[in-house]
Amino acid sequence: MPAASDAVALPRTWRPLGPRIAGVVGAVGLAVVLAMLWFGFDAETRSRVNVWQQGTVVAMYLGGCAVLYSIARSRVEAHGDRLVVVNGYRRHEYDWAQVVAVRMPSGAPWVTLDLADGTTRPAMGIQGSDGTRARQAVRDLRSILDSTSS
Repeated sequence: MPAASDAVALPRTWRPLGPRIAGVVGAVGLAVVLAMLWFGFDAETRSRVNVWQQGTVVAMYLGGCAVLYSIARSRVEAHGDRLVVVNGYRRHEYDWAQVVAVRMPSGAPWVTLDLADGTTRPAMGIQGSDGTRARQAVRDLRSILDSTSS
């Protein structure tokens, strides 16, 4: 059982830093590249691009942004009575009794939760690419799990 000074205050939310930065940079970067390409075309070339072709480019950009947003919105929320995991556009809620272990082996892309029914679930809100930040998040989550199971 962790000491009182080691206790993690609830509710607590962990979000991956790297994917959020990549999402913003990717969306802005792609918009800049598309704008530079469009304005780099001469007037004759731009006049030959019809509305359907423009719509296709806009739809592909928005689809890319939707994918980047789904990755960036991933999070893990620890509440007093439950653990909430948001992976992309899916949300899962687990009672603390359902969560047996929190694992993130060296080189793993994200945390894996071992559940009482024998299954495992990814928790993409804590990404291995965040390094020290991710390791601290795993320690905090394990600490909360230990304190709720006792």
